[in-house]
Amino acid sequence: MKELVNKLKGDRVIWSFVALLALFSFMPVFSASSNLAYIGHGTGNTLGYLVKHLAHICIGFLIIYWVHRVPYHYFRAISKIALPVVWILLLYTLLKGTVIAGANASRWIQVPFIGITFQTSTLASIVLFIYVARYLSKTKEENEPFQTSLIQLWVPVFITLVLILPANFSTTALIFAMVLMLTFIGKYPLKYIAFIIGSGVAMLAFFLLVAKAFPDSRFFSRVSTWESRITNFTTDKPDEDDYQIEKAKIAIASGKLGGLGPGKSVQKNFLPQSSSDFIYAIIVEEYGLVGGVSIVILYLLLLFRFVIASHKAPTVFGKLVVVGVGFPMIFQAMINMAVAVELLPVTGQTLPLISSGGSSIWMTCLGLGIIISVTRKEEEIAEDKLEREKRKEALQRLIDKEMAEEDLPADEIYEEEAVYSIEDNSRNPMNAVLNK
Repeated sequence: MKELVNKLKGDRVIWSFVALLALFSFMPVFSASSNLAYIGHGTGNTLGYLVKHLAHICIGFLIIYWVHRVPYHYFRAISKIALPVVWILLLYTLLKGTVIAGANASRWIQVPFIGITFQTSTLASIVLFIYVARYLSKTKEENEPFQTSLIQLWVPVFITLVLILPANFSTTALIFAMVLMLTFIGKYPLKYIAFIIGSGVAMLAFFLLVAKAFPDSRFFSRVSTWESRITNFTTDKPDEDDYQIEKAKIAIASGKLGGLGPGKSVQKNFLPQSSSDFIYAIIVEEYGLVGGVSIVILYLLLLFRFVIASHKAPTVFGKLVVVGVGFPMIFQAMINMAVAVELLPVTGQTLPLISSGGSSIWMTCLGLGIIISVTRKEEEIAEDKLEREKRKEALQRLIDKEMAEEDLPADEIYEEEAVYSIEDNSRNPMNAVLNK
């Protein structure tokens, strides 16, 4: 175990926070999966879901370990190659989205021969953020005209968003907001950012108008769901989402300060998606306000560590990668918790590293591996610097010693030779020579 820990490179604090969140997730997932167990096989035995979640977490940590050993500057070239591949996957997902539990789930595709479902938009977001960081780091010292950046930066961004939008509005909005934040941090001109925001709003309005014109098209089937969620959030009209929010608020209110105790949640039997989208409500019900606030603090500390890692990154590309990949994880967590307390409409965003689900955990771990790879390079640079300083100090001590010896008087450097005499009164006439 000690040897394994010693092989882990990069920021140990980030490793620790990730491990804490992953370890904490087991009890809520084990408890909140009871309704899935009743629906699935009618026994209520959640051990299978716990083992499945354990497998997802273990694979996720293997992904972090493998990815963090890759030099992070390799991802600069990988993002440029992977972006067209991601577009093909998104288009395939849009056309061939799978059905989960009888419901339309056009955000997922089923991986052949394995049987697991995969949400392609999560992979697309990571690749897109790295691509944007690559472009901004490349043009930081150059003043490229807006037309050039429009083609090289914003056209790929909008292609990705257009392919995600019909199936997942909340993810599209989150990715667009994070790209704008990344360009702002990368010192992209503000007047151009304002123009891009206006263009994005205009394109969304055009999309909604087309959806109104063709309401029966499968490409616009989710638009009515978005409208109903926003309308019901701003009014008191009851619907299915209000049922989920109501149960979530009952769970939060039942938790009070100390909670009902691990595994003693009541609302997990009534709350849909209790092990994924609304797992935060179950956490507060079982662990109380103390548990809920502790989760928020852990995510905020992880965000603070991302800021430190970005500040210490050796290159501009590394700084932007940490911001672009790390910050969306924290914002996604805040959105998930805000939905549970009805500060935002229902979005379907999971709680990173805590909610059950394979692809969401693995994509989060992929992003964390890239961030730790940046901090690993920073650690290697610090070690090389320390080694150089040690060699320099050793060389300086050697030089000082040589200089000191040159300054000493001759009688202090060399010992006075002993005076020998061949005169000997012993019986052996060779003793004088032998003694010398």
